[in-house]
Amino acid sequence: DYMHPEVGVKTTDPALFGRNYFNRYSAPETEEDEFADERAEILAEAAAFKKSAVAYLHPEVGVCLEDANLFGRNYFERASAPDVENMEEAKERAKILAEAAALKQLASDYMHPEVGVKTTDPTLFGRNYFNRYSAPETEEDEFADER
Repeated sequence: DYMHPEVGVKTTDPALFGRNYFNRYSAPETEEDEFADERAEILAEAAAFKKSAVAYLHPEVGVCLEDANLFGRNYFERASAPDVENMEEAKERAKILAEAAALKQLASDYMHPEVGVKTTDPTLFGRNYFNRYSAPETEEDEFADER
């Protein structure tokens, strides 16, 4: 009964009764229809704003149409679209896509410094300026604090 309040209470004893908390005379007044409608409109607008914010922050999700009257024309599959591109355009497209992939990788490396640098070429190396043997000695924190 506790886990299923939708079932309701059934009793056979006429001596048992209960008061309805919401319909009694001393119950607080309920919200008027105007205010309830306005509240519903505000909540609907807030839900629409949230949906727009999620769509803006996650462009990878894509666009889903909810209205059957909305449509778009596909530029690439139309009857008058060119069938194939020539070799020069294909090479240029490949070059542009390679540059875009390199820029994307660079931006990812810049935004996530915690990932670190990974290399597969054994001829590449780098020296740590601070941990090399010829680096000048640095003061320890306690000596620097005393000064």
